[in-house]
Order: sequence, then structure tokens, then C-alpha cells
Amino acid sequence: MAASPAYGEDKGGSSSLGEPEYGHDPASGGIFSSDYKRHDDLKEMLDSNKDSLKLEAMKRIVAMIARGKNASDLFPAVVKNVACKNIEVKKLVYVYLVRYAEEQQDLALLSISTFQRGLKDPNQLIRASALRVLSSIRVPIIVPIMMLAIKEAASDMSPYVRKTAAHAIPKLYSLDSDQKDQLIEVIEKLLADKTTLVAGSVVMAFEEVCPERIDLIHKNYRKLCNLLIDVEEWGQVVIINMLTRYARTQFLSPNQNESLLEESTEKAFYGSEEEDAKDAKAEAAPLAKRKPYVMDPDHRLLLRNTKPLLQSRNAAVVMAVAQLYFHLAPKAEVGVIAKALVRLLRSHSEVQYVVLQNVATMSIKRRGMFEPYLKSFYIRSTDPTQIKILKLEVLTNLANETNISTILREFQTYIRSMDKDFVAATIQAIGRCATNIGKVRDTCLNGLVQLLSNRDELVVAESVVVIKKLLQMQPAQHSEIIKHMAKLTDNIQVPMARASILWLIGEYCEHVPKIAPDVLRKMAKSFTNEEDIVKLQVINLAAKLYLTNSKQSKLLTQYVLNLAKYDQNYDIRDRARFIRQLIVPTEKSGALNKYAKKLFLAQKPAPILESSFKDRDHFQLGSLSHLLNAKAVGYQELPDWPDEAPDPSVRNVEVPEWTKCTSREKRKEKVEKPFYSDSEGESGPTESADSEPESVSEESGSSSSSGSSSSSSEEEEEEEDEEEGSGEQSEDKEEEEERSKRKEKEGFRKAAPGSPSEEEEEDGLKKTKKKKASQGRKGRAETSSEEASASESSSSGSESGSEAEAKRRKAPPSSRAGPKEISLLDLDDFTPPPPQPIPSSSIISTSLVTDLEGLTLTDTSLAPALLSPGLGAVRTYELLHRMAGEGLSVEYCFSRRPFPGDPHMVAVQIHISNNTDAEVKNLRVSEPKPLSGMRIQEFPEIERLAPGDTASVVMGIDFCDSTQAANFQLCTHTRHFYVSIQPPVGELMAPVFMSENEFKKEQGKLTGMSEITEKLTLSEKCRSDHAIVQQVTLAANVGRVPCGAANEYRFAAKTMTSGSLVLITLERREGAAAQLTVNSEKMVIGTMLVKDIVQALAQ
Repeated sequence: MAASPAYGEDKGGSSSLGEPEYGHDPASGGIFSSDYKRHDDLKEMLDSNKDSLKLEAMKRIVAMIARGKNASDLFPAVVKNVACKNIEVKKLVYVYLVRYAEEQQDLALLSISTFQRGLKDPNQLIRASALRVLSSIRVPIIVPIMMLAIKEAASDMSPYVRKTAAHAIPKLYSLDSDQKDQLIEVIEKLLADKTTLVAGSVVMAFEEVCPERIDLIHKNYRKLCNLLIDVEEWGQVVIINMLTRYARTQFLSPNQNESLLEESTEKAFYGSEEEDAKDAKAEAAPLAKRKPYVMDPDHRLLLRNTKPLLQSRNAAVVMAVAQLYFHLAPKAEVGVIAKALVRLLRSHSEVQYVVLQNVATMSIKRRGMFEPYLKSFYIRSTDPTQIKILKLEVLTNLANETNISTILREFQTYIRSMDKDFVAATIQAIGRCATNIGKVRDTCLNGLVQLLSNRDELVVAESVVVIKKLLQMQPAQHSEIIKHMAKLTDNIQVPMARASILWLIGEYCEHVPKIAPDVLRKMAKSFTNEEDIVKLQVINLAAKLYLTNSKQSKLLTQYVLNLAKYDQNYDIRDRARFIRQLIVPTEKSGALNKYAKKLFLAQKPAPILESSFKDRDHFQLGSLSHLLNAKAVGYQELPDWPDEAPDPSVRNVEVPEWTKCTSREKRKEKVEKPFYSDSEGESGPTESADSEPESVSEESGSSSSSGSSSSSSEEEEEEEDEEEGSGEQSEDKEEEEERSKRKEKEGFRKAAPGSPSEEEEEDGLKKTKKKKASQGRKGRAETSSEEASASESSSSGSESGSEAEAKRRKAPPSSRAGPKEISLLDLDDFTPPPPQPIPSSSIISTSLVTDLEGLTLTDTSLAPALLSPGLGAVRTYELLHRMAGEGLSVEYCFSRRPFPGDPHMVAVQIHISNNTDAEVKNLRVSEPKPLSGMRIQEFPEIERLAPGDTASVVMGIDFCDSTQAANFQLCTHTRHFYVSIQPPVGELMAPVFMSENEFKKEQGKLTGMSEITEKLTLSEKCRSDHAIVQQVTLAANVGRVPCGAANEYRFAAKTMTSGSLVLITLERREGAAAQLTVNSEKMVIGTMLVKDIVQALAQ
């Protein structure tokens, strides 16, 4: 843009715009002789009677402003044309006035009556422009006129003018804050506006003028949530940020009661049967209070309506939704933002910088949600340094035992970079990984020690500093490394690195008693030429050696202290005098001399290497304060969650009387036609008919707003429910009886009473819910709260849900075949995925069903007996104890067979025994909560398990090459048990069969950090070939590889998820000695496998 004026001047373009150029040298006389003639042609054109000339002149003037030229001297000539009748001219005049009204306030005041007339203009653009100019004249004297204009504009027919009125409110407030009360009234009026054009602007005005008045938002909350998707992008950002703070004050934290259900089940486990019988009634009340957290429907509405905005093209909108989910959503749902944030990393570097700052903060608390996108944070050579360092921060935060080997390999590549700051940051990141993950500490330390021989001095220096911090954790084991670093004092010149080495030698001088005095001798020679930080550490080293080895170092210490006594730096002189008095006993030295050893050689705590983003999450994510890590001007703190939920009825909007009448009439009509009642009354599976009057959902106009229950009071809903329920009660009873009889005959499973998950899932019981709802307020509230907390996929706003609902109820209820057809359709909809097909029960006779009671009729239930080896050969683990399971005991083992349908899953064989006197029904897996990346394939439901019977089923788990536990619920028709399966490392792999040459070739590729060696002594029972092979194959699921040498045993396997090779070599030495070598890319798996095999062979 800067080049374009010059280009125009060279070509004579400026004269065509009516702007001749004059010399800037005062001697040229331009200032005195020619300035008054400047823009004369434009002034003449503006004074002419022809609208075409005026229009041409205004176009040129606006073009000048766009090019950054000063056109303020034309203000008098332009302002006269405000009264021009030509609309095009008038628009351009207002564009000019908005730009210069603040500078030329006196001249603008002369035309104020014209602006007031403009507020009455029939054209909405002129009315809006007049208000914009009026609010730009920042003179206190016209505040009453501005106030009046804003009030009138707030009631304007045009939404564009109302939007302009909202923009004018903060301007007036900054001019005169005493007008706050009147402006709040206008804001309240504009907040009730139903147009998307106004919403963003008025919320911005609300944030500027009265952000503390959240009572203004209550009635408009649901409307804002529903309009959000259609508001312009910057309006969306403002509204989302405001609603984030609003939700933090009005709803309970979705994560505070996570463990309540688990606590209540544990207490129930350990209570005796007699106590349970006595205290059943007494415990009912506290258990009801301690029910799992149920999300407020308005809280769910906000999360549901913001989720689609994660696909916005505007990075600010995506970031706003991401911070909303991070601060407001349950932990299980926050993961949806990860993909959207990773998408933003393909944008400009400025956007990447902001996004990575926020990801770095999120990844500290919610590491799991970014783990699947680990490769997106790998560093490119074209990334700027600040982006590289932020990506390093994220990678370090995401490091865990599963992925650390991949991350460390990445870091090894980064160390070769030419960017020195980035290399230093990488070495620090390796240090942090070693601190956080103990199992790779030795590997990292060895890698850093290898870097000490690097040609680049900066790499060596940074490595020394990080090694110093790591050695503080376990110094006794690393005296060799300290010796190696002592040799580097001759070569390393970076002061910080030299100081770190000297501190290490001084601190652990007892581990290197021969080397330490020699290092002090060398440093004493070069003392005068050293940097101050190094000199201080030389003095410290001398003092520590004097206290521990005074024979060899007494004279050296005195020499160093004498040199320091006359140093130019007063810090060094003071330190020398202080240390001399402290360590060299004299007549004058005080009582401190006795404690010199304790002072100098006290145990120092190891430094904690933490992320610089650790405490940033107290700032709202996405804000400038979070970016700067300091409170910026105008920043509003994110409120804490309330302990008790405020009254949700404040968000209910009263419905006009005529709406209520029509709503009731419609309901009465629907009692006669249940088909319409069901499909229209319930907008989806998550909200029942009592959630809102029909007319309100029609009024909202969009599918997303139809399920919001935004404009009905609770009393209104209750009345309508009673009317509808009483009309259908008798009909429901008859249908319910017929359906239950038919289901008993055909052997279909029924939903257990009191099981909330069944009530939510079984479509056939929807009418039962309605009947319950009509019996009392409490029952209805519980049902609706359960439905409101249902999963996102079945949200009430989806059109497809309501269409499917309507299709299910196509058959007329009067016919006999109708209900039968409905129940069959319901069953089809509830059929599990293809691997577990449910055979049609209608083919089997009633007598056969009774004979097979307690057995499942699925194909896969027979698979474990065919596939798994005998229980004696495989180790069995307890999943649920008989006492904890109230008579139900569950054991599991790893069958080491391929899981049908998915080769990446580990087949887990479950043995379930019913030790009670009663029949157990509906045994199934519910609510699996695997960690990020893990997958669980549930076993098919066991319909009945008779007393004393045992059932065997297989479930598949993809552990993602990790030994972390897979958590899930084991449910019966009455109880839910929290259980977890934790695999031994040996069960995470499958055997691989290869030749000896192939084994050696692959082993050659997996050396260095991928090779782990351990010496061991074989136990007496493991001296024979057969015993060794048996113990190794019992500890790990590996295949034996043929071997030519008599004293060697080789085994090979690959990990289930990633397919990484694991090669095991056991070499027998003299007597019972042996050496075990494991080669694998997965360093953590290799380390754990070595430990398990050594334990198996040494026992």
C-alpha cells in the first residue's frame, strides 16, 4: 500500500485525483503561496449544483483518505453537503464525517441539527451513519442529544440501525460514565432483540458497560445460545466469551462429582447384609443426594450449540469455542476440541503461536486429548524459532511411557539443527522428559553424556547444565559421569557450563576424591581470567575440598582465597572474606566455624523441572492476559464454580396467553392421535414432551433451537403434562400389558425397573416414561434430568432423531398387529454391531427357551471355549471378588489367541460365576472409559445366569502398547461394578516366527538406545533348556527363533497395536550366570519386559 501513492505520483496520477503536489521545502514558498489553493478544484466541485460533480468529488476525497492522505481541510466544504438529497452523495459525506468528526469537533457541532434530521431519514443506511457521526463527536455538551438518539435508534425498525445504536453505547459511556443507568436500560432492551445482526454488538456493549449485571442475561440466555450459529464471526467470539463467564456462575462444575457413584458403590460392597436390610430406608435419602452429577439442560444447550462452531473458518471463533469447552465441559467431552485446534496449526505463524500457547496450557491438565495428534506437533525446518520452542513444550507435556521412545528419537534429530536457541531448548526438553519419566532417565542421561563430545560448544554447555540437574537426583550411581565431566573443564569455555561442572565436583567431591583436587589446581591457575560466575564456584569448590580433604587442598584453598581477596568484583571479595572466616579456624572466628561442614555439605534438594505454562490456566484461555502471562487492562477474571446451583427458573421466559391456549388445544388434539403426539411432542431421544410447548419450538424456526425449552415456565409444562398424561393413561396401561406378555413369550430381554441406562436406551419404553412423568413432579424431574445428560449423538436438536422417531410409530395403535410391529422395530434398532448378531428368538419354542435359561444365544459366546487353552497353562487374574460383587465373581485371563475381527486387540477371556441364590440378568459392559487411543470391544450381553452357573465370554481391548489399565463398568440388571483390566507387558505382543538370519538382521537395526542388556543369575529350577523356554514364554507371548549356538536362546514378537518388533536374546555363561538382551523401538516396553523375564528366571 505504501508504494502505491509514489507510483501514482510518478505517473501523474495524483493530479487526476485533484491533489497537486507542492514542495515541502519552506524556501520554495509552497507553504505560504500555494496552501490556500490546495484542493480548490474539489471545493468547487462540492459547491456546484450538479450531483454528479459532488459525487465525483466525494469519491476522490474518500480515495484520498483510503491512501492515508490528510483531507481534514475539506471539512467545511464537505459538511455542507450533509443536507444533499442525493443518497449516494450523502452516504459518502457520512463516511468522511465519521473519519474527521472527532478531529474537527467545533465545525461538526455547527451541523448537529443536520445530523439530528439524518436520524429521521427514510433510508436505514443514512440513519445509521448519522448516529455514527453523532457518537464520534466527543464533546460532553451533546451527551443528552446522543442519549436521546441512541434510545430512538434502539427502537428502530431496521436491525442495522439497532446494531449501530449498540456500537454507540460504549462510546457514550466512555464520554460520560454517569449515564450508565440509562445505558443499561437500552442494553436490556437490545438484549431482547431476536435478530442475529444485533446480538454480537449488544453483548459487546454489555461487556464494556456492565459486565457484572448477569441478571440481564438470564432471560436471554437460551435465545443467545440458539442464535449463536447465525451471528457474524466476531459477534460469536464476544458472545462465547461472555457465556463462558456466565456459565461459570450459574451451573455446577461437571467434573466435581465424578467419584460420587464410585464411593457409594464401594460403601455398599462392604456393608453386611443385615445392616443393609436394616438401613435400607435410612440410606435412601443420602444416596439420592449423592447421585451422579446431572448436567443442567441449559448447560448442555450451550455445549451443544457451540460445538458446530469448531468447524468455523475463523481461527478466533474456534479458539473461543475451545476455551469454552476447556473451562465448562465434562472431561469426557473436552477431547472434541483437539482436532479443531490441530487444524489451526496449518494456518499463519501468528495464529499458530497463539494456538500453541493455549495447547501448551491445556496439555498439562488434559494430556490425553492431544496424544492422538502427536505427529502434528513435530517441528518443521521452516517453523520460526518461537513456534519450534512452543511445539517442544507441547511434545514434552505429552510425553508418557508409551510414546517417549518416539519423542526422544524426534529430539535426537532436533539437536542437529542450526538454530542454537532451539537446540538449547531441545536439550532442556530431554532433561524434563527424564525427570518426569523415571524409566528413561538413564537412557536420557547416557544420550546427554554422548552430546558432551559434540563439536558445538553451545550444545555441550547446555548438556552440562541439564546433566547437573539430573545427577542431583541420584549422584551415587553416576560417579563415572562426574569424572567424565571433570575432564571437560579444559575444553568448555561457556561460563555457565564451567560453573555447573565445578558445582557438581564440589558437591559430590567424596565420590571423586582423586580428581577434585586436581580440578581445583587447574582452576587456580586460570582464576584471574575466569568469568565471575566461574570464580564464585571455584571458591565454593575450594571451601568444600578444604573441609573434606584438607591435606591435599589446604594450600590451594589459601591461594584461591588470596586471589579472590583482591578481585575487582566486590561480590567475589566479600565471598572470599566470608568463607575464610567460616572454614579457617582462628581466635576471632565465632561459633559458626563448628557448623561449616553442615553449611557447605548439606543435602540439596533436586531441582524440579516444570513447564513454564503450569500455572497459566488461572487466566481465561485465548485471552491476551493468558498470552502475556500477566493481567492485561480490562481483563475480567474467570469466576469459580458455585458450590450450589443457582435457581434455573430465572432463565424461563413467560409465554404470552394466546400461545398457551393454542398450545393446549394442540395437545388435546394429539391425545386423540398418539402418532402425532409422540413424534412432535418429543423432538428427539434426549428430551421428552414436557420439555417445551409446541408453539415455542415452531416460533424458534430452526432445528437447533427447537429443543432448547427456551420460552416456557415450569408451571406451564407441569399443567400440560398432567393434561396429556391423564388422557393417555388407560390406553398406555393396556398397551403395556400386551407388550410385556408378548415379550415374555418370545424371550426378548426386558428393561430392568430402576436401571436408568435401560430407560434411556430402550425406545419401546418411551410411553412408560410419559406415564411415570404424569404421576408426580419428582419422577418427571428425574426422568428429564437423565434424558438431558444423554450423549451428544442423540441430542434433541437433531432433525434425523425426530424423523426416525416418527417412522417408528407409523402403525396405527388401534390394530392388533401395530404394537407387535413397533416392538420388533424397537428390537432391530437396538441390535448390537455385526460381530455379535442376535438370532431371532421367535423361531425357538417356549419349552426350549426355558431349558436354555441362563445361557446366551450368541455365536461369540461359544468362541472362548474353542479358542483358549486350558486354565492351568495361562495365568488367571481376579476382576471382581465374590464379596465385592455380592455373590458374583469374575476372573479373566489373556488367551493369547487372535481376537476375531480386529488383529490389534488383545483377546481377554472373562469367566463369570453366579454364587448367589438368585438369577442374575442382563450381564453386560457399560460405559467403558478407556484412556486416549485405547479401544474396548464389549462382550455380547448375557441375558440370564442361573444360580451356581458359570459363563465364559471374550472381549477385545486395544491397549495401545501401554500397560495402563482399561476401566469399564460391569453391569447386571440391578448393580453397576467398577472394574479395570491391567495387562502385563508380556501380553501386549504376539509371537513372530523368523529365521536366524532375519533375527540377526533386524537386531542389527535396533541398537543404541533401542537395546537393553541385563545380567542375571538363573535359579536352580531354570537350568534346563525346557525350563528356560517355558519361563520366558510364560512371562511374554513370544515365539522361539531357531539358534545355532548351544548356549543361546532367541525369541521374537511384535507389539499388538504398532507392530514394533521385540527381539529377546538369552545367553548362558559359566555356572548359573546369564545375560539377557532385549532389542525394541519401544524403550519402555523393552525395560519392563527385561524386568519381568529376569524375575521369572531368577525365582
